[in-house]
Amino acid sequence: MKNVESLTLIAKNDNMREMISRIDKIVDSDSSILLVGETGVGKEIIAEYVHRSSSRAGGPFVKLGLSAMPPDLLESELFGHVKGSFTSASYEKKGLFEIAHNGTIFLDDIDDVPVHIQTKLLRVLESRELMRVGSTVPIPIDVRLITATKIDLKDLVNRNLFRPDLFYRINVVPIKIPPLRARRDDIPFLIEHFLLQYAPNKKISLKNEAMRAMVGYSWPGNVRELKNVVQRITLYVDDEINLDDLPPEIRNENPIEFLLKACNKCYVDGSMNFDQIVKCLEHNLLSEALKKTNGNQTKAAQNLGLSLSTFRDKVKKHSINCSKE
Repeated sequence: MKNVESLTLIAKNDNMREMISRIDKIVDSDSSILLVGETGVGKEIIAEYVHRSSSRAGGPFVKLGLSAMPPDLLESELFGHVKGSFTSASYEKKGLFEIAHNGTIFLDDIDDVPVHIQTKLLRVLESRELMRVGSTVPIPIDVRLITATKIDLKDLVNRNLFRPDLFYRINVVPIKIPPLRARRDDIPFLIEHFLLQYAPNKKISLKNEAMRAMVGYSWPGNVRELKNVVQRITLYVDDEINLDDLPPEIRNENPIEFLLKACNKCYVDGSMNFDQIVKCLEHNLLSEALKKTNGNQTKAAQNLGLSLSTFRDKVKKHSINCSKE
């Protein structure tokens, strides 16, 4: 667990610890960082952690969710405007890059930036100066840029939807944040953290079956969803959280539905045909069954409703290693 000026990152998972270790090595550089991860994994929290850990901590931390910003207002929001530069510009306005001078600016959902704004953003990053909309006077800026995306930007580059030169400019230090389902060993500690945050005056604990359901759930909304669930439960539970206290989607999640949601490659990779998707899903289904039985093929076959011989044939076909019988 890392704490920087009351900003806490929960990280018992080895991959998360390695990620934080990488971040700690580059916080004091001015290199651009690209955070890559699903919605709700905590990209904004990590961006703020970078800022608070860096030599820029005394400067401003400015953030903007680009997907929520109308395209016609985005240029003015980022770079500012002068009075009279367009119909509704009745006053002079500083943009977020100016406001973030000597600090850090965090642009979430960078994949949603229109191409014409990408061009101006690239120019600002390379020249380290900007011009407000309607102005011809350059304004020098000293800003550390952190961006975030929920998708593979290389795919947008290949489809001519994202400028390759801007991609290489913001992708100096790529940081991939694992989804919560890939760091399940962190879930009990996150739950404890959120219980203390939302119910500091209560002594709330989870019964074993409730904890097993929470750890086993796929968490499509990641840490944000977990945080909201814990907050909701603390409103009406005073001491012990039972299985019945959990939302129905957590109590009743179908393992097959979990597998389908977890196997992102099958649906994100548009180049896969039907047979390849089926093969991918079958491979993941077999692997997940073995993982849950600690490599015991007999139990894994029973859980999937297959005969042991059929299960072994499929494992061999997919070249899946089994650590135990």
